[in-house]
Amino acid sequence: MADAGGQEFPTVLGPDASFKGELSFEKGMRLMGRFEGKLNTPGRLHIAKEAKMSADVEAGAIVVEGEVQGNLSANDRIELKQTARYEGDLRASKLVVDEGAIFNGHVSVGPDGQAKPQRPPQGAPQAHRPPQAQPQPQGAK
Repeated sequence: MADAGGQEFPTVLGPDASFKGELSFEKGMRLMGRFEGKLNTPGRLHIAKEAKMSADVEAGAIVVEGEVQGNLSANDRIELKQTARYEGDLRASKLVVDEGAIFNGHVSVGPDGQAKPQRPPQGAPQAHRPPQAQPQPQGAK
């Protein structure tokens, strides 16, 4: 079936559907119902306004309009739309947060957004320098 208009989501979990478990797919998926578990795809995931999801997700791109709890990871971008209610940690190359979106969690964004931080924080011993010795006249009156 050819892509018609915005039909980039060949997989749809409808508003009356509920799924619990692990799900993987190759292309895009639109979630309109309830999903609980784990989701993995190189494609796009769109969580519609009426959807509720409690899952850890690894995807190419993620758009959130509904309610999500869990960790989201995207190779490209994550978009939190105005109606999004998201609680969890996210990692992505790009992040778009619309005004009005609700988000509670930690963020790692940028070219290294997918990689875990590898640089340890700078420690105090490196920042501290011993005072330089200053000659003091011994016979000063």
